[in-house]
Amino acid sequence: MAGSSLAGGVARAGETCGALTGAIMAIGTVAGRRNLEDFDTYQSCMALAREARQRFLERVGHTLCADIHKALMGRTYRLWDDEERERFHDDGGHSREACPGVCGKAARIAAEIILREREKGA
Repeated sequence: MAGSSLAGGVARAGETCGALTGAIMAIGTVAGRRNLEDFDTYQSCMALAREARQRFLERVGHTLCADIHKALMGRTYRLWDDEERERFHDDGGHSREACPGVCGKAARIAAEIILREREKGA
């Protein structure tokens, strides 16, 4: 629920990919600090987030939603515009090869990092 409005690169603005942001949020939920003064946990979690971002960049090619659309679909879309959003859908933006595939890659990256870190702590 908290990540619903991350779609389309933060409120459909084409900025940082919501799937990447969600992956980093998931990592933070598991590995993040519980209080502001816990600098060591902050540093550790930040390293995991940077790893997730780098792996996402390697697997997807970009971190910005608009750039991902261009790479996958040959153009960018103004997703805040109803007609553009409909065209995005009609052009296959919600097909497995487009955004759902990117979401799957981000989820896999987050899961791999979280599971690895859980095994270390077990």
